[in-house]
Amino acid sequence: MAQTRTISLSPGQRAWMQKTDILMGIGVISVVLMLIIPLPVFLLDFLLAVSIMVGLLILMIVMFVQRSFDFSVFPSLLLVSTVFRLALNVSSTRLILLEGAGFDGKIIRTFGNFVVGGNYVVGFIIFIILVAVQFIVITKGATRTAEVAARFTLDAMPGKQMSIDADLSNGLITEDEARKRREDIRKEADFYGAMDGASKFVQGDVKVGIIITIINIIGGFIIGIVQRNESFEVALRTYTLLSIGDGLVAQIPSLLVTTATGIIVTRAVSDDNLGVQLADQMGSQPRALYITAGALGASVLIPGFPKISLIILAAGLAALGYLLSQSQEEEREQFESEAKQAAIKDSKPESVLPLIQIDPLEVEIGYNLIPLVDPEQGGTLLDRITNIRRRSALDMGLIVPPIRIRDNMELEPQMYSTLIKGIEVGRGSLQIGKLMAMDSGDVSDKIEGVEFIEPVFNLNAIWIDPEVRDSAESRGYTVVDCPTIIATHLTEIIRRHADEILGREEVRKLIDNIKGDYPAVVKEIDDKNISLGDIQKVLQNLLRERVSIRNMVTILETLATYFDFTKDPGMLTEYVRAALSRQITGAYINSDNVLSVITVDPEIENIIRGSIHEDPVEGRVLGLDPDTHNAILSSLFDAYQRSGKMGFTPVFLVSPQIRSVTFALLEREIQAPAVIAYNEISRNIKVNVVVSALLSSAA
Repeated sequence: MAQTRTISLSPGQRAWMQKTDILMGIGVISVVLMLIIPLPVFLLDFLLAVSIMVGLLILMIVMFVQRSFDFSVFPSLLLVSTVFRLALNVSSTRLILLEGAGFDGKIIRTFGNFVVGGNYVVGFIIFIILVAVQFIVITKGATRTAEVAARFTLDAMPGKQMSIDADLSNGLITEDEARKRREDIRKEADFYGAMDGASKFVQGDVKVGIIITIINIIGGFIIGIVQRNESFEVALRTYTLLSIGDGLVAQIPSLLVTTATGIIVTRAVSDDNLGVQLADQMGSQPRALYITAGALGASVLIPGFPKISLIILAAGLAALGYLLSQSQEEEREQFESEAKQAAIKDSKPESVLPLIQIDPLEVEIGYNLIPLVDPEQGGTLLDRITNIRRRSALDMGLIVPPIRIRDNMELEPQMYSTLIKGIEVGRGSLQIGKLMAMDSGDVSDKIEGVEFIEPVFNLNAIWIDPEVRDSAESRGYTVVDCPTIIATHLTEIIRRHADEILGREEVRKLIDNIKGDYPAVVKEIDDKNISLGDIQKVLQNLLRERVSIRNMVTILETLATYFDFTKDPGMLTEYVRAALSRQITGAYINSDNVLSVITVDPEIENIIRGSIHEDPVEGRVLGLDPDTHNAILSSLFDAYQRSGKMGFTPVFLVSPQIRSVTFALLEREIQAPAVIAYNEISRNIKVNVVVSALLSSAA
């Protein structure tokens, strides 16, 4: 594969390159002035030579460039070179008509006399043939190819973008690689779009060349006979030869640029230039060379054919075919030798280390669900997973590792399963081509469908056909498609198990993310020897209670402040929660800044406070006898249900000393219970007690 080599420029070269924009501006202005101001003959000769040189240079660059859009300046260069040639055409026409037989332009006279043998009829025929080849064959084909390439490139952009997003979400490429590939796609689309329009300049250039040449001949003929009193034959010969010479001088570089246009729009994307591609692909079939050589050799028997020429060509092709056959045989032997060596290596004991590696997060799908993942079949699941990772970072501050999606033939065809570190944490069943309709509580009229339990929140739902979606929504149902079901389920799993997903590597990335802007905070953490494990435990405690860890600066500053007083992760978590109090309570207050809470009977608080034990491993744990445990839990759960029925979000308000153990008591019965302490409520927040949790004996 070809490699890109970086070229270092000296200070002088860089200074020169920085002035090219000024030189380019001066050059374009000069081209426009050439249309108005007469040029001396020596300068015209020099600029005509420049025109031929530019045509050759463009053709060579196009042949050696690896990808079409690597020469992205080509459409603009095509326009500038076309205008430059037309300006030279106008300048040479002016001099030919003004000076007549006295015109001493060496390049034009050489083309008029030497190239066409001084015969204006032959010259005119050659000129017409060049124009016909250029206009009918090359230009028309290049224009059509540019149009088709532009359309197909633009149509393919969404698929290519989704493919990049899929590779990025699956961890196959990095952010930088994805950014570069997106930039390449944009450049390719811009290039072919520009070429679609620039190819029209080539068509106009050819047409104008014919018109200018005919005008030169007619105008020169009239000027020679009427104004200079030249004979008919002299005027015809002089102005026809000069005009045809001028036309050929213009059409040769135009033909070179037109050929370059055709080559660049027909090039397929490759890592090699055109010459290497031709050698590799045309030389890959020695048998074709042998057959062609045999056909040429057999044609010697046809009477009148040039035998020596055909024999030389046949012998040359046969020799080339033999050399290529030998080369392929050597490559085959080398490949077989390498294969044997690889087989010997493979016979050694295989490493089983890759087999024990597990993905942090993965989704397995049955084969019926594969269309949901395949962008070519309209699958949008990969895009949704990319958005899930983005939303997790914004909402929770959690860096979700790349989520691997793979098919599992052991699953039922319509099933999907979500695994965290190789262990299943959720699964569901979908019906491809159907929509899920859930009763939002406002359903006015039931709709027919296959009833089932939706996998995210275990609510009653039905499968319906897409044709009745509008009818279902009008009746009060919430309707979602299959990719949304998986995405919602995966989002909820990430929220519920965020503390398990957060590993030390993710913690290191979070710290490194703020290191550039807050080096003092990170340095203090390092100076106090606060390990990644200590920080991870605090962050996991926060995530387990659905507290976002996006404000890493405040979290690390709080840890640095209190780490000298306690190294208990539970206590450190409470200090961090106090520092994040506005963020925590802000999630539960209403628009009037009112926080509706469930208070806990002081008797319950006293029982819980008296039952807390310090465990050297687990930290602060609650030790209650079964009867008391059940009584307290029953009281708390009853208050939770009454608050929900009243339309409030159940939020328990307790003293700071028992907050963490109260949460631990509730989390086995309630999914992600909200338990806040008195010191986590800001002064500007009003507290509204909606329910109180009382012991059964006190009730």
